[in-house]
Amino acid sequence: MTARRKSPKSDPAALKQAVLDAALVHAAEDGFSERTLTRAAADAGVGCEMMLHLFPDGSASLVAFLSEQTDAELEKRLAAMDLAAMKVRERITTAVLTRLEILKPHKEAARRAAAFLMMPANAALGMKLVYQTVDAMWRAAGDTSTDFNFYTKRAILAGVYTTTLMRWFTDNTADESETRTFLDARIGNVMQFEKFKAEMKERTKDMPSFADVLKGFNTPRS
Repeated sequence: MTARRKSPKSDPAALKQAVLDAALVHAAEDGFSERTLTRAAADAGVGCEMMLHLFPDGSASLVAFLSEQTDAELEKRLAAMDLAAMKVRERITTAVLTRLEILKPHKEAARRAAAFLMMPANAALGMKLVYQTVDAMWRAAGDTSTDFNFYTKRAILAGVYTTTLMRWFTDNTADESETRTFLDARIGNVMQFEKFKAEMKERTKDMPSFADVLKGFNTPRS
């Protein structure tokens, strides 16, 4: 027996996407507000009860869905590229620029989403979404670290990505070359830091670890 396909009107995933598509148009003017939610729901033909089911936290759920959908498209595009043939610096540059390219058709709505996440009440959500984004970038770049580097890499890239995003919002050049220049400089700073870390690791490889030093203080005296 052939399984029935859900129609767009009964498929929650399709309804969420329809609301998001409509919201991106209105958000450019009204931000991610209650007005935007109401207008997007009307455009997508979604009632109040279904909206509560699809986006239980209102605008916060909608912004989160936008970020998650953008990350999904990012992973799809990066998977189609030969990132393995690139140096790590090129992989990360490509990942950041690809995400901006995905957002470009809705640049003003993306700026409004960033402003929404910068509000104190939404700061925790903003941090969570940025983490998900940079984690997707590192995984696509082939990062397999499981030690402390796993967290430092993501923390550093979070800073690179968010500052580049802010620069992109104010970049009015035809080819957005100023954003690329800004990103290259930020990644250059990271590479210098990584080089410094490697040099320090080499210089201190024969020195006792902090744990070894502490053991010395705990050794009983005869």
